[in-house]
Amino acid sequence: MPANTLLIIDDEPQLRQLLARVLELEGYAVLQAPDARRGLETLRQHADEVLVVLSDVKLPDGHGVDLLPRYKTLAPLAEIVLLTAYGTVPDGVQAMKAGAFDYLTKGDSDGQLLAVVARAADKARLTRRVAELEQRLALPYDFDSFIGPSAALGRATALARQVAPTEATVLLEGPTGSGKELFAQAIHGASGRRGRPWVAVNCSAFPKELLESELFGYRKGAFTGALADKKGLLETAHGGTLFLDEIGELAPEAQAKLLRVLETRQFTRLGDTRPTAVDVRLLAATNRDLRAEARAGHFRPDLYYRLAVFTIAVPALRERPADVAPLARHFVRLLAAKLGKRLPGLDDEALACLGRYPWPGNVRELRNVLERAAILAPDNQPLTADDLPPEFQHPAGLAPPDPADPTDQRLRTVEARHIGAVLRATGGNKTEAARQLGIGVKTLYRKLEEYGAG
Repeated sequence: MPANTLLIIDDEPQLRQLLARVLELEGYAVLQAPDARRGLETLRQHADEVLVVLSDVKLPDGHGVDLLPRYKTLAPLAEIVLLTAYGTVPDGVQAMKAGAFDYLTKGDSDGQLLAVVARAADKARLTRRVAELEQRLALPYDFDSFIGPSAALGRATALARQVAPTEATVLLEGPTGSGKELFAQAIHGASGRRGRPWVAVNCSAFPKELLESELFGYRKGAFTGALADKKGLLETAHGGTLFLDEIGELAPEAQAKLLRVLETRQFTRLGDTRPTAVDVRLLAATNRDLRAEARAGHFRPDLYYRLAVFTIAVPALRERPADVAPLARHFVRLLAAKLGKRLPGLDDEALACLGRYPWPGNVRELRNVLERAAILAPDNQPLTADDLPPEFQHPAGLAPPDPADPTDQRLRTVEARHIGAVLRATGGNKTEAARQLGIGVKTLYRKLEEYGAG
């Protein structure tokens, strides 16, 4: 399939074929699907090729805006353009906030359609080039590449080094963004399975009904739309390591199947009658207290004890403040190469600002903050405090409290600061921020408006 591939998902055959013809004349390869289910399956099969998805808003089995997260889960580097018969400004705003590239009304001129698709495709190509560059720049993760002198990091690293050469199942516990996957990669790299498959799955990124088929695969005819046998990720990892991030999100049925894999080294594909043998080492990670979840009946206790053969607590960045400065310098070096800029480190004031911050988003948030600063910073000059977001310089509004001057500890102010910190940690994604805060998206928008930060 060519690299300039588009996917049209629309239940009107004549319109779908007309759009396909117009786009094919511009040199695009066009895939088509008449409903959400077949559109998602087509996108799953061609995620590496599809640059742009054009999806009708009102499909027989789903709503385009609600489907946006599923499209992005299957093809995170693709751009989504929504189509509607009757466009309104509020609908367009909602679509853009949900992550759509643009929102078009059916019947718009071919010129407008082609212009939007061209811009979306250009952005998708750029995103892919950046991802490829980051992959080339990324060092192979091993324990020697871990950065930071803190005792907390040292203790976790020492445990990981000890368990790596074994075949033991490992459960990595720690907050989101603390580096659990990097620990898992280092364990794999120091094991006897190094050089064999490494398969990482974020369990929270898949709808629960889809995750089971992704993990275990299925036989042709197992369900409507299963047009061919599909090898699951568990089978793909045969001989190597399977890393299940956010394993607490597994549905009960998938938990039972995974327990059988750990006990018998066998699993059964959906629609199959015979088990398949598999040789994998399982590493898992969670930001939850799985022991408490098991006691409360929200996670299988027998699976928990199978997973927790060897547990490692990956410390939050706030527990390792000595690591902030060396991590920041490391990220600036990587970002300078990625952006093609000369950035000779950070000055003392910028490092002091970073050191005072509590980092609710952990190492991931630190990297995101520095990437923004690196983009804004002048070439050939160190990053300064002025290059950092305002909340790092002025403890006001949604900024985190300044430990040196905790003057305003009213509930309203503390709540506003915490919401701001979570938003920064999620890169401004309000849906994800609301999920982490345990509130509805509407509640989050109301609070932001109340605090004057909407």
